[in-house]
Amino acid sequence: MPAREASSVAARLSERTRFWILVIIVSISGFSQGMLLPLISVIFEQDGISSTLNGLNATGLYIGTLLISPFMEAPLRRFGYKPVIVVGGLTVFLALFLFPLYKSVTFWFILRLLIGMGDNALHFATQTWITSTSPQARLGRNIAVYGLMFSAGFAVGPLFVPMIGIFEGLPFIVSGALCMAAWSLVFFLDNDRPEAVQEKEAAMPFHKRVLTTMKYAWVAFIPPFGYGFLESSLNAIYPVYALRTGIDVGMVSVILASFSVGAILSQIPLGMLSDRIGRRNVLLLALIGGTVAFLGGGLAGSSEWGVLAAVMIAGMLVGSTFTLGIAYMTDLTPKPFLPMGNLLCGIFFSIGSLTGPILGGVIVESGTDYLTFISLFVAALFAVFLFGRTKPIKAY
Repeated sequence: MPAREASSVAARLSERTRFWILVIIVSISGFSQGMLLPLISVIFEQDGISSTLNGLNATGLYIGTLLISPFMEAPLRRFGYKPVIVVGGLTVFLALFLFPLYKSVTFWFILRLLIGMGDNALHFATQTWITSTSPQARLGRNIAVYGLMFSAGFAVGPLFVPMIGIFEGLPFIVSGALCMAAWSLVFFLDNDRPEAVQEKEAAMPFHKRVLTTMKYAWVAFIPPFGYGFLESSLNAIYPVYALRTGIDVGMVSVILASFSVGAILSQIPLGMLSDRIGRRNVLLLALIGGTVAFLGGGLAGSSEWGVLAAVMIAGMLVGSTFTLGIAYMTDLTPKPFLPMGNLLCGIFFSIGSLTGPILGGVIVESGTDYLTFISLFVAALFAVFLFGRTKPIKAY
């Protein structure tokens, strides 16, 4: 084999290894998030804590994400992807190990803040690494695999909630150990950095880079916002609503997992379809379909299997909106602004995740049907996305 061809094959193998290590790390992060939200909600509900306070406590994860966001881009450009992932993963699994040591609403809120900060660092670095190095023809597929692995982890997470029957701290310990094992894989990767910005972009203050990126891609941030709202609200507040309507805690875990299972089944097909017919068209279909599916769940009432089917179908449709939104942002954003675009995807996801449990808790307390409210929320996202327009991309 000629030296040039051998070098090319080695480079492809190295890229493939890096990609799979990154998505494995993300899948375990998804597992910890998928377990943490319903786990703490169930513990607090059993301890008699109100759904509103329950929802407010769940926002700690996303407040942490927002607090650290303005400080993420500069370290990524200066130190590269690997150190940011190392620090983020270390923060997450250490915080998970601390949960069983002391049970307090305030202490657990602080730990959720730390996990939010660590998760943001981890996801920001892995997302930017993948979107910056993926060929345009495979971008939808690669981001879909990324989302699939996160969703797979997220789907498994709620199934570990019943472990509190053995020992309340056991799910935290298991999640922390898995996160630590996945985190250790990053040490097999060579470090890399994002594409260097031109002098005029480098001189821009943070808020100017935010506004410039928003001009190009603001509409692409709507799907991550919506997915963050749905994910956090469903996992933090739906268990409270379901338990009050008489659904068994074991069935609640299965219903929550079905949303992520639906996303797993459709993630790659929708990603590949978006490579063929366009990200915007697929997102519009997903949002209108999700509206109908959640409405069906509301109409199913307390029928466990009816709600399960509706939530799973909704997952198949809107469960890919976060990754499709990232891919759409990459289509709309000039390369020098991709780190900022990925950062804003995370910020909008966090804003949605922050408001989801709060508003969901208020809705449950008001006696409104929870899934019908979610259906109306997705319909509103569809309307904004349908009429949204952005600035055309220009060459850099």
